[in-house]
Amino acid sequence: MRLVVLGVVFVLACSSSSSGGCAARAPSGQVDERPAREQPVTAPGESDAETPAKFVPPTPPAMAERVQERHRLVRDSIQSSRGGRTPVRDPDVLRAMRDTPRHAFVPASMQSHAYHDRPLSIGRGQTISQPYIVAYMTEMLDIDENSRVLEIGTGSGYQAAVLAHLTPHVWSIEIVEALAERAKRDLMSQGYDNIRLRTGDGYAGWPEEAPFDAIIITAAAAELPEPLWEQLAPGGRIVMPRGPQGAVQDLIVIHKDEDGAQRTERHFPVRFVPFTRSE
Repeated sequence: MRLVVLGVVFVLACSSSSSGGCAARAPSGQVDERPAREQPVTAPGESDAETPAKFVPPTPPAMAERVQERHRLVRDSIQSSRGGRTPVRDPDVLRAMRDTPRHAFVPASMQSHAYHDRPLSIGRGQTISQPYIVAYMTEMLDIDENSRVLEIGTGSGYQAAVLAHLTPHVWSIEIVEALAERAKRDLMSQGYDNIRLRTGDGYAGWPEEAPFDAIIITAAAAELPEPLWEQLAPGGRIVMPRGPQGAVQDLIVIHKDEDGAQRTERHFPVRFVPFTRSE
């Protein structure tokens, strides 16, 4: 049995967690930090009623740095079946992983390890997730440029940045105010202005922006939060680690059929930090 570890503890192929990695958290007080909704920019001369300009993925300034390291990481750790892991194959996800500068979301003290395939500390007891897990969970979301995606647990902002290379419709919630502020600063400095951020309780989701085509939860919960299921559009999916705190969990994909029925796929064992709630 292959065990993937996320969070502070690792086992085999692990991912980290925290709000933005392997630990989704639920926040305290809901404070919008960005406009509630931003539509794709229209081309010159187009009206709102006309077709918007084609989505162009972000080009963060740091994308020009450490290019070979990112390509090597994708080739050797994300596309690879080494160690019995399931390789990520979606070309758009692989492109997003090559283009997203992970080092822009890693503390200065961890810069030399930014492109190692493992979680790294981002302070406050939290981590930035293992790149393989970020890529795998992103692939399981099955999104395109028209998809509306909600992330529970912003953390470093890295996972949200990866999503922003695939769709201009990304919402992300973080419970830890200090992490939310840092993620906002780092994302904005890299030009990720298509991500809407909120500090608040991830358990409640973002109801005024629902429905979402995909929801990613980056911390382990014993059960799927009901508000998030209600905010998922028919035909959508939720990717999350499910299981008890302090034990091995299952990485699962929960599908909502067009008739509202629920189907669950189990992928592989993981260990994420727990999904926390505001008091």
